[in-house]
Amino acid sequence: MSDTPHVTPSQPAEPAPGTRAPLSAIDVLAFVCEIFAILSLALWGFTMFPFAWNILAGLAAPAVAILVWALFVSPRAVFGVHPFVRAIVELLVYASATVAWWMMGNAWIGLGFGIVAVTVGVIAGRRRIA
Repeated sequence: MSDTPHVTPSQPAEPAPGTRAPLSAIDVLAFVCEIFAILSLALWGFTMFPFAWNILAGLAAPAVAILVWALFVSPRAVFGVHPFVRAIVELLVYASATVAWWMMGNAWIGLGFGIVAVTVGVIAGRRRIA
C-alpha cells in the first residue's frame, strides 16, 4: 500500500437545508444598489414625460426592471442562468438607472451610482462564483 495518508478535499460548509448563508456587507450594498436603481427608474419615468405618459412610464420602467431582476438575478430566480448572463442582466439594470440620471441632467449622480453599483456587483459576483 501507500504510505501517504488518505486525504479528502475540503469543501466549504453548506448551510443546513432550509437556511441560507448569513448576509455580508456586500450583500447589503448590492441590495441598496438594486433599490436605488428601481427608485431611479421610477423618478425618471415620473419626471421626464408629459402628464398621463409619466404615470405609465413611472410605473412601467421600475416594473420591467423588477421583472427582469426577478427572472434572472434574484436569489430564487425563475431561470437558472450562467453567472455571466446573470452579471450582464444585473449590469443592464444598473446601466439603465445610470442613463436615467444622465437624461434627468444629473450626470455626476449617474456616474457615481454606476461606479458604485458595478464595483459592488463585481465583488458580489466573485463571491457567488467562488
